[in-house]
Amino acid sequence: MAKAQDLAVDIYLLFKSNSDFRFSNQICDAVVSISNNIAEGFERNSKISFAYFLKISKGSCAEVKSMIYLASRLKYISIEEQEYFLSKCNEEMKILNGLINSLNEVD
Repeated sequence: MAKAQDLAVDIYLLFKSNSDFRFSNQICDAVVSISNNIAEGFERNSKISFAYFLKISKGSCAEVKSMIYLASRLKYISIEEQEYFLSKCNEEMKILNGLINSLNEVD
């Protein structure tokens, strides 16, 4: 969850001065949803619930990736920033996939 929160902090800092408030709010909401759903699922004390919330986290991560591509096209971020954040999102997706797979294996 720490990496998901690190990503959220980085996204917040990147878009805090962006004048497109709807865009900034949407990407910030999506990125915070990643770690929030991990936490919520973990606290349900059920492998099935945890896996469900991890899948929601993956969806939020995909939303962040989509918005990163859009931010680049809108010239809100540089190509280097796009590559950096897509890499971080892909890393988070791998972590989430690993957790989901480990939950599915333990029965």
